[in-house]
This record gives sequence, C-alpha cells and structure tokens, in this order.
Amino acid sequence: MSSVLPVGAHTDDEARAREPGPRVGDSASRSRRVRAEDIGLFTELTGDANPLHTDPALAARSRFGGVVVQGGVTSGLLNALVAEDLPGPGSVFLSVAWSFRAPARPGDLLTARAEVTGVRTDKPVTHLATTITNQDGVVVLEGTAVVWRDPEVARATR
Repeated sequence: MSSVLPVGAHTDDEARAREPGPRVGDSASRSRRVRAEDIGLFTELTGDANPLHTDPALAARSRFGGVVVQGGVTSGLLNALVAEDLPGPGSVFLSVAWSFRAPARPGDLLTARAEVTGVRTDKPVTHLATTITNQDGVVVLEGTAVVWRDPEVARATR
C-alpha cells in the first residue's frame, strides 16, 4: 500500500528522518534566458520545424504575433531542475501533467519552480507542483509531476 504525505503532514519514522531527501514544502528554482539558438538546437534535435518556431515572418501573422519557443525548450527547464536540484541527480519523471498558459518567446527569462507536495514513505517518489514564469511574472507553464530518484545515484552524489 502506498503512502503519500499531504502538505503539512510529518512522519515519525526515525530511519526516514536520518535519510536526507526532499520534504513537503521544499522548493527549488532555476532560470534561463531563452535564445534563438535554443530554438534552432531543439529543431535540429527533434525535427520540430513548425513555422511558429522557425519562421518569424509567418509567425508574426499568426494569432501569436511572433515566434513562440517550442514547449520542449520551455519544459526542459523543469527537466534540469528535477535532475540537478530537486530531488536531484538520479531523478526521472514518472508522470507529468502540464498546461501551457502563455507563449514563451526568444529573449524571455524563464524561471522554473518546483515545490514538494508529497513524499512517498515506501519508495523514493516525490510529488511536485511545478510552474514556469517569464520575466514579467506571467505563468507560461503550470502543473504537477511525479518523480522517482534512484537511491544509488542519490547516495553517490550527496
């Protein structure tokens, strides 16, 4: 039977208390300015050459009024945050539920933030609330993620 601790809940499990790891309420953030080169690299990597991302003249005539950064470039900031910061090295997404709320543009300063909303007590699984905002505080992505962290990698990278 799985057990998820809700926000504000605590466990008295002494072994868990000695084991470092994410706790409900922990958070981390990471920022990056999106460059036109990032769009080009993502296009090369994935083949996503949608004109909304790659053709400034055509994108300007679209409902977006200009080039829009690929969703994978935007959400990739959360990949880095999870893998490097919270929970950290050895982490992989088990599931995500993200909504793209506003377009990200070349030149935007994007800030990804994750907050721990639950921690499994029976395995190294963390539930996160996630957001990405631009330099004006506009939410461009929000949602949730469930992350598993490999215990061996976690121990080796403390």
